[in-house]
Amino acid sequence: MNLMNKHSILIAFFAALLLAGLSFLPVSADDAQPTGSSEPYFGQVLCLPGAQLGAQSDCLALGPSQVLTSLAKRGIEYPFKPLPATRPDPSLNNAGIYIAKINIPKDEQAKIFSSLEDAASGANPSGYLEAGRNIYVSYIQQADVNGGHYLLLKDGGWVRASPLAASASYFQGLLFHENPTTPFGWIVEPVITRSAPSYAAPEDGRSLARENAVQIFDMVDDGTTKWYMVGLNEWVERRYIREFQFNPNPPQGVTNNRWIDVNLYEQTIGVYENGRLLFATLIASGGDPYFTRPGLFQIYEKKPTENMSGAFEADRSDYYLFQDVPWTMYFDEARALHGAYWRANFGYPETHGCVNLSLGDANWLFHWANEGDWVYVHDPSGLTPTDPSLYTAGGA
Repeated sequence: MNLMNKHSILIAFFAALLLAGLSFLPVSADDAQPTGSSEPYFGQVLCLPGAQLGAQSDCLALGPSQVLTSLAKRGIEYPFKPLPATRPDPSLNNAGIYIAKINIPKDEQAKIFSSLEDAASGANPSGYLEAGRNIYVSYIQQADVNGGHYLLLKDGGWVRASPLAASASYFQGLLFHENPTTPFGWIVEPVITRSAPSYAAPEDGRSLARENAVQIFDMVDDGTTKWYMVGLNEWVERRYIREFQFNPNPPQGVTNNRWIDVNLYEQTIGVYENGRLLFATLIASGGDPYFTRPGLFQIYEKKPTENMSGAFEADRSDYYLFQDVPWTMYFDEARALHGAYWRANFGYPETHGCVNLSLGDANWLFHWANEGDWVYVHDPSGLTPTDPSLYTAGGA
């Protein structure tokens, strides 16, 4: 063995001894405090990552332990657990109907023709649809002539109209297999989370898209607005989110432990049975002055499809027609829970008093609900008027 190899073996031997000795030394700060250091707990070991809710004398609750302890003191468990929920079957969005929109000026009447030939030539109309700003018709056949779309209406006659390529929204809520232990909600406008509950905090977090479901781990009210914590150091202001307010206790008057909770302020509904949340989603309810009336009601009629039309202005300039509205459940005069193939935005009050849902959500609810089931409509903010004299029969 040459001299070079002997030296290498000796160096490796002493290095191994040194490492073996160091492995038995406690993890702590240095024995001599560095010049200029301001470390307040010099010489103590750090606590293992975890919540340290009691006073600690044998370790420093700093670093990960400090973060977890701070969260635990606010009732927040980390790592965050997912919601006990799943998405409904996407096939529920298929209502099995064909809808078209009449695209003519709102003050003109759409012509109805008895034959495709007359419709293509524009001659000999056999009838007219009332003029309005929102005219949607149901059809059973389409024919294209010279670049124009002509449709045979379900109730007879041909019109020129534009078939809807798809429903305006495929949004669906959440099905729960057990009650949630963490508040949750949906994003209603695209937003980037902030690192603290303040507009002074930078936008440096996640980008959240409209209709994203998020858990809510904390809430801060600064007196002018509410901020919701939707992740670790991720905050969203109230106007971007709708919180689902979980309450498994039946409202006074519910007699069968089955009810639909309609929250007008948050624009959500929850479906409960025997103290369990089964389903939750976003809605669109009545907007000022056509509010959805608060109160306790019962579903008195269910219809797989329904034609809805009406006007509220004296000159009927706001006339609307929605044919074959799917999954309709009447609960308060003309006010109903139903699918809305024309609506792309949920989470805002924009109807004439009905409670609009996506097609998939309305489909699920229609097959769960029975005539006689309860519908509890309320506004926790108190902003919706309750005087019955302010309400008409309602509409879509």
